[in-house]
Amino acid sequence: MTMIFGVPMAVLSGQLLIGVINGAFYALLSLGLAVIFGLLKIINFAHGAMYMLGAMITVIMFDALGINYWVALFLAPVLVGIAGMLIEYFLLRRIAGQDHIYSLLLTFGVALIIQGVLTNIYGVSGLRYVMPDVFKGGVNLGFMFMPYYRAWVIVVALLVCFGTWYMIEKTKLGAYLRAGTEDSQLMQGFGINVPLLVSLTYGFGVMLAAFAGVLAAPIYSVTPVMGSHILIVVFAVVVIGGMGSIGGAIITGIFMGVVEGLTKTFYPPASSAVIFLVMVVVLMIRPSGLFGKEA
Repeated sequence: MTMIFGVPMAVLSGQLLIGVINGAFYALLSLGLAVIFGLLKIINFAHGAMYMLGAMITVIMFDALGINYWVALFLAPVLVGIAGMLIEYFLLRRIAGQDHIYSLLLTFGVALIIQGVLTNIYGVSGLRYVMPDVFKGGVNLGFMFMPYYRAWVIVVALLVCFGTWYMIEKTKLGAYLRAGTEDSQLMQGFGINVPLLVSLTYGFGVMLAAFAGVLAAPIYSVTPVMGSHILIVVFAVVVIGGMGSIGGAIITGIFMGVVEGLTKTFYPPASSAVIFLVMVVVLMIRPSGLFGKEA
């Protein structure tokens, strides 16, 4: 049996796979946070709740209406995105231009309300979502067994992440988004509906979280509290990458998932704290984050 630093190759590759999968979720969620903060300067503490809503809606639609995974993969993020736009329009717009602490507290309150309502209805024991038949099984790569669904999660998460990065950084729509949030009066003078642009941006950011939730439904236990468990980790990832850095959120999310997986292999007691340890070190050396712009 092949050993690497005293660890069997099969064990190491398995933990690396788990790390890459977790990293894909971290990247998607961090990307949504980075889009919302980078373009709108909103600290969205409801992001974990939106991730949870994506997973919960997927399960509920299947149980109540028989809506399959492929429809839910599109429909659940759209529904959550619409909910996000309503939150922006009726709540966040009222505190636009205020200190960041106001958006943090408001979105934290929204998250608690959503979580509390769903906990009263469904409890915290977890709902089960059956994996689509097409993804059952896997392929033997020689050094590890790769489940088909895990491979699908990695591929589609990376495609969505880099597609979003390209749209924001390289297209005319992305230029409008950046310009509209930096100088709204100028853009309105050119006939751009900036308030609608802001709502769409917030809705798109939470759609990314909900999309991650749909991907997570067949893998993890779906509960009303699943978003709160991952939110703090994702915020740490965003801080490491640089608040508002789109590319930094993607790269750091994947990298920290791998770091977490390797830590579970070589020193399991530190696996739950390694991301926060990296965050502390990065903040001490480079407060703006690895990919953030220096003030």
